[in-house]
Amino acid sequence: MTLKDTTDRLLAQAPSRGGLHPVIAPFTGDIAFELPLSSVSDVDDAYAAARAAQPSWSALSVRERSRIFLRFHDLVIEHRDEALDILQCENGKARRDALEEVIDVAITSRHYGRNSAALLRPKHRRGAVPGAVGVVELRHPKGVVGVIAPWNYPLTLAVSDAIPALIAGNTVVLKPDWQTSLIALWAVELLRSAGLPTDVMQIVTGDGPIVGPLVVDRSDFVMFTGSTRVGREVAERCGQRLISCSLELGGKNAMVVRADANVAKAAEIATRACFANSGQLCVSMERAFIHRDVYDAFVTAFVARTKAMVLKNGIGWGADMGSLTSERQKERVLGYVSDAVDRGARVLAGGRARPDIGPYFVEPTILEGVIPGMTMCAEETFGPVVALQPVDSDDEAVSRANDTTYGLHAVVLTRDAKAGRRLASRLRVGTVSVNEAHGAAWGSTRAPMGGVGDSGLGRRHGDEGLLKYTEVQAIATQRILGFSAPAGMSDERWGTFLVRAMGLLKKLGLK
Repeated sequence: MTLKDTTDRLLAQAPSRGGLHPVIAPFTGDIAFELPLSSVSDVDDAYAAARAAQPSWSALSVRERSRIFLRFHDLVIEHRDEALDILQCENGKARRDALEEVIDVAITSRHYGRNSAALLRPKHRRGAVPGAVGVVELRHPKGVVGVIAPWNYPLTLAVSDAIPALIAGNTVVLKPDWQTSLIALWAVELLRSAGLPTDVMQIVTGDGPIVGPLVVDRSDFVMFTGSTRVGREVAERCGQRLISCSLELGGKNAMVVRADANVAKAAEIATRACFANSGQLCVSMERAFIHRDVYDAFVTAFVARTKAMVLKNGIGWGADMGSLTSERQKERVLGYVSDAVDRGARVLAGGRARPDIGPYFVEPTILEGVIPGMTMCAEETFGPVVALQPVDSDDEAVSRANDTTYGLHAVVLTRDAKAGRRLASRLRVGTVSVNEAHGAAWGSTRAPMGGVGDSGLGRRHGDEGLLKYTEVQAIATQRILGFSAPAGMSDERWGTFLVRAMGLLKKLGLK
């Protein structure tokens, strides 16, 4: 089956009362296909269907729901080449970057498929008076979860966020970016092949500023990944309705290269940390603080590796870095670089568009001398650009790394893992990768991942990545006695008894 056949099959499943929108193929700049858009009525219908399906879906046992996602795991691996083709067509990324998405979705499916039953089972808690009061903690689904996913990791940030919501007993309405809606349609088709009931997961398509608010206003919980500016709008809208949300937003991520780092290995990790997915990655490194003792050697090695990276157009293997996804992204990245150079920054590698390769290709770029006042010094570039700065100590590196309102991810490169972890604990970010770009943190699905400050609220992965989609309920049962004075006993005597009982409970370690 050709990519065109796959595209036609998937587009036939999209709601279409809102007209058509041309989707541009990043590799060519030509129209790849026209995406059917959702109307307000389409969004209303999606929520009506999801809300109607939710009670019967949540009535299934967690193990029954989980089995669907363990089957989905196998189907994703089996059909990975189809997914890779779609991801490259829509996004323009290198095939190895697309493979990360496929692997992530499979790992997430397996993790929650195997562990959700234990996380969601009723938990017995110690009551106010041990033995006299029994307490059980229950987890109920929120209802209908709205997932708003971006274009940069359109499979991972759509499906991996929906999986725990679904296993928790919610239904989901997914709004992908219109640039990358095809891979979302593919994923939902595969989920239904794995046994997911048709109405349990719905897709609505369209422009974010138009369809996004419709999703927020109709959901019982919102999972949003995108810019900090839009994240604030989502949070405000959710706050007005008193519903919860989880937001992964922007980052101005820092890499610290300590004086004891293996320079060759650090340079190899840095190319992935800075240029994976063409830098269009929330956890990509945009600032690097290198100890002065190894600065020159690191710069030499890093520049050499960066200049040797293979930029390649088209679907298939062989590229170290792919295209940016749109003309808008290309202009943003080049504008930030131009602003920095005009204000005195020096280009050590890259810095140019490569129309000879493809319309939106930009070389992986290393800058030196980026200082406050330059646009890219404080704002997220979201492209293949990193600014290098020498530092004289770990303390200075930590201070500079923390000098931002963002707090998503950081990288520490060192030969001393213990020292690296100590330094990492001082960084004001949600996750830190020591001696790795991002794969170790992202792939550790048992551990939570998310941001602080302007980088967002909540966590994906780990226990919280599932439990955030639930409402917790405590049921306390009084077995014997009560909290009122027994018949014939004065309030004063009863109060004295209670106080003494509390002291005894403390001595026994029970309260």
